Formats: sequence, structure tokens, C-alpha cells
Amino acid sequence: MAFNSTVETLPEMGRFSLRCKRENTVAMSKALGFELPSSISESAQSGGMTALKLGSDEWMLTCPMEARSEIEKSLAAIYPDAVHSLTDISSREVSIRISGPKAEELLSTSCPRNLAELKSGRGVRTIFDSVQVILTREEQNQFRLDVWRSFVPHVMGLLTVAVAEFECGL
Repeated sequence: MAFNSTVETLPEMGRFSLRCKRENTVAMSKALGFELPSSISESAQSGGMTALKLGSDEWMLTCPMEARSEIEKSLAAIYPDAVHSLTDISSREVSIRISGPKAEELLSTSCPRNLAELKSGRGVRTIFDSVQVILTREEQNQFRLDVWRSFVPHVMGLLTVAVAEFECGL
């Protein structure tokens, strides 16, 4: 029986860590062109850009690499009226997509979260083995792990072993 799921490294994308107070989210949303999510683990998308709320005052923004400077300019323009912290973390992380009918089961080999409770379009900061990651359920059978670049060999190694075990029927 074929395993029928895939693990792949995704192309580079722009990433920002955005921090701001609640009272500044309206101005931030206007500058970005879409409303920032208000609940932790909620995401919002518009035109290739995604905002994932990770904490009470923290979002991860992702976008095409070529859109980074426009985001920086838009948010710099409102800084005097809406103080915030925007840090480009594009080179820090790598995204790994796990997809297919056994994706949830595959991730469960090293992630302690109950992934059945993570709804499509939501994301969380969690642990994969001993590595802090951001895990997003993009679709029912498709997940994305955002992993610090230095930990990618470890995470990919664990996923490779888990895939081999599934393929062997272990």
C-alpha cells in the first residue's frame, strides 16, 4: 500500500514579525489593505499576503519576496501615528509543506498537539520534536511548518524517517 503523502520544501517567501498594540490594528490593517485577524491562531489573506495572529500583539506576515519593500514602506508611513515593530525575518525560516491523506498522522509522530482540533486556515506556534515551529493547517490534508533555517535538517530528517516507516507499514 502506497503512503500517498508528500513532504516538500517550499520556495522562499517574504516574512515579517509584526508587533503592535490593539489600538493600532485599525491603522495597520488599512496600511496593509486587509483586516488583521483579531483572534489568536486566526489568519487572513489578501493578494498573496497572509497575516497569522500568534499572540495578543503579534502577527506573522507572509508575502511574495518582491512585495517586502512595499509592506515596509506602507507601514513606515504610518509609524508616527501607529507605533509598531516590523522585523523582516525572511531569511530566518524555511517552509515545509506536508500534504496528503496521512499528513496529520505523519505530523503527529513528532508534534504533541491534537492536530484534529486545528481547523483549516488556522495556525499555531508549537513544538516539532524539540524544535519550535509555526504550524498552519492550510487545508484539511495540507499543513505548512515554518522552521528556523538551522533546524531544517533535523526536522526534514525526522519527517523522512517517519515517511519511510509509514511506507514499510510500521
